[in-house]
Order: sequence, then C-alpha cells, then structure tokens
Amino acid sequence: MTRKSVFGELENAVRIDHIETVHLYFEYPEGKGWVGPWGRVKGRLASLIRVHTDDGRVGTGSAYSHPELVEVTVKHLRPFLIGLDPLQIERMWWRLFFRTNWYGRKGVALTTMGGLDQAFWDLLGQQEGKPVWELLGGEDSRVPAYASGLLYSSPETVADTAVRMVEKGFRRVKFRTGVDEQYDRETVSLTRAAVGPKIDLMADGTRRYNLEMATSLARHLVEHRIFWFEEPFQPLEIDDLVALRQVAGLPIAVGECEFGVEGFRELIRCGAADILQADASRCGGISELNRIAEMTKNAGLQFAPHSWCDPVAVIANGHVVAAYRHGLTVEVDQTGNRFIEGLLGEPLTVEDGLLDLGRRPGLGIELDPDFVEEHRLPDVTQIPDGNHGDMIFGFHATDPIPPYTTLDGKRLEF
Repeated sequence: MTRKSVFGELENAVRIDHIETVHLYFEYPEGKGWVGPWGRVKGRLASLIRVHTDDGRVGTGSAYSHPELVEVTVKHLRPFLIGLDPLQIERMWWRLFFRTNWYGRKGVALTTMGGLDQAFWDLLGQQEGKPVWELLGGEDSRVPAYASGLLYSSPETVADTAVRMVEKGFRRVKFRTGVDEQYDRETVSLTRAAVGPKIDLMADGTRRYNLEMATSLARHLVEHRIFWFEEPFQPLEIDDLVALRQVAGLPIAVGECEFGVEGFRELIRCGAADILQADASRCGGISELNRIAEMTKNAGLQFAPHSWCDPVAVIANGHVVAAYRHGLTVEVDQTGNRFIEGLLGEPLTVEDGLLDLGRRPGLGIELDPDFVEEHRLPDVTQIPDGNHGDMIFGFHATDPIPPYTTLDGKRLEF
C-alpha cells in the first residue's frame, strides 16, 4: 500500500467546532483487582475523544493509551482539524497521518488518530441516518462476542468463572495461561470439563513463553479443543510465531500490540498468525481496521479485534466485524470493569453469544453523563501510582509473578 498525501478540502456545511478529551479512572475495591503477569491490578484508565460540530452533533471515539500522551497528541492535532469537515473521513485520516508520521506511525499518535477517526465515523452515521456497520456494507447488527478475563487465580476459579460467563449468555470464553505449566494444564482441563464440548474456549498466553514451552502447551490445547492460542510470545518474536504456527495444530491469534496496516501486513507476509487482533482504539481507528480487515480477507485469514478497556472500543470494533464474513468475534472485558458496565446509557448485553449493535445511527452509543463526571480524571499529569492493566505508573507499582516453570523444572524469566 502506498501512503498518498491528500490535503485539499471540500466545501461542506458540517464543520468541526471543538474537540474534547474525556479521561476516566476507577480503582477496584482493596484487594479485588484481577491478577496478571505484573501482579494485582489496582484500577483502570480510559480515554475518549469527542468531536463537536457546528450543527450541534457529537461523535465519540476511544483511544487506548497513556492519558497524558493522548492529551498532548490531541493538542498537537487540534489546530489541523478545527473548521474542517469531519465527514470527509478518508481525507481527514490522511491529513492526520502526514501531520504525525515524523513521530507516529505506531504507538500513541496512531492510537489518538484512531479515536478521532471513530468519532468521524460516528458523525457520518448520524448524518446519513445509518449505523456504521451498514455504512461499511454489513447486513446484520448482531456480532459474535466472547467473554474475556479469567486471569491468574486458580484453575478451579477459572473454571467456575467460565461457567458463569456461559450463564450470562456467552458462547465463547477466553482464559489466561502463563503462570506455570502445571497451572496451565489444569486450567485448560478443568475449564473444558466445566463448560462442556459446545463452548468455544480460547487461551491467551499473555506473552509468557518461549518456542519450546509454547509448542508443548499447544499439544495440550489441541487435546482439549481450544479454539485459538493467543499471544504466546513477546510482540517482536515473529520468527517464533511462524515456527509455532507450523506445528501448533490450532489457530494462532496475535495483534493486540501491533499498530496500523504496515505492522499487520508484516504479520501476514511472514505467515505469523491465523487470526489477527487489530483494535480500532489502538491501530488507527475504524478506517485502518477496515483496511486491515480487507488485507486479512485477501490473505484467507480471519480477524477478531482486541477490545479491552471501554465499551466505545468494543462497539467500534464490533461495527467492523459486522461488515465482514471473516470477522470472527469481538472481545468483551469481564473483569468487573466499571467502564464496560456503566459508561453507556444502555450497558452491553450478550444473548446466545451475540452482541446486538442495533440500528441507531453512527456507533449508536450514548454516554451516561453522571458516570462520566463521577469517574473523570481531574488531571492527566497526576495519575495514581499502580498497575492499571496495560498501563503501569510508579517504580514500585508491580509485583511480577514468578518465572514460568515447566513440569520438569525449566524456568523462563522476563
């Protein structure tokens, strides 16, 4: 794909009046946060970008990154957007890309662009009176959704939680592996036995393995009919992904740490994955996710977006999944995340494994203003120290779990 510069503007009545950032924070009750590779999680952060037009409409998007960095990037981009037509989405995307490519192309610049891009699509749908999934060519408002969470606890707790997720309406459930080999094997076996053969189970390796260890676990996953094996290695270990995919015997899913077309094109070119997990709140928005979806289709692969922090991101990803037959599913955080449960006027609900995006124009979302004010982060430069999931603040904020240990005593430290 050749990146082309497009700076011309079209005359249109709709103009961007101002751009608002909304940064949210909550803390789990003492000792109640879930446990991951870097210890117990204290709280969660979310950043929303709201684009206001001169006709009174508001488009909303999600940018999943460090709040202060999102704020700085919006501050840089705002002068290039005020007074322009947000409905010229392609034109706006490339304008932002060429304004940031000297410090962007990955990371927070592309992520912030993605939040803006989601807001533009939301506005376009409102203008056209159509949901985004229909604008993208979709025919059904319902998309498969899976329960995500089930982090490090005990194999018995993971299995019990998986059963509760099925009772809530999910037909696919993802759990985390990567504590040690004994934990991993028991978790896989007990969870499959608990939910039965008809529920799809996915294993997230949380980037805790080397090739030998991942290959050994993959055989156990195949025996228990696990649907995919996700993120077994650190993001740069593409050669290990290629090697594992050749022998794993089940689909390999990666991409939550990747950004933009260029990164996913390399994963496809190398043959590193069966399922790509680009996230509209990280990879560059609905526009870039749509381009990645087209690439994935042309390569004969599937895509299943990562969505972890807030319901705006879940819904934005869901609209793209709904537009493609090879769009596999969308992720819904089930770790007691208050954003997922309370940010929208109408909470996300899954019935018989499907999330219904509805037919309301745009992204079809409405934020709960009381919830926003209650959880608004007053100062992005003063984020409490602690492990907030993917974002960690303060030198002493983490408590890593021990090195990964196999049944025969081999250890792997990160």
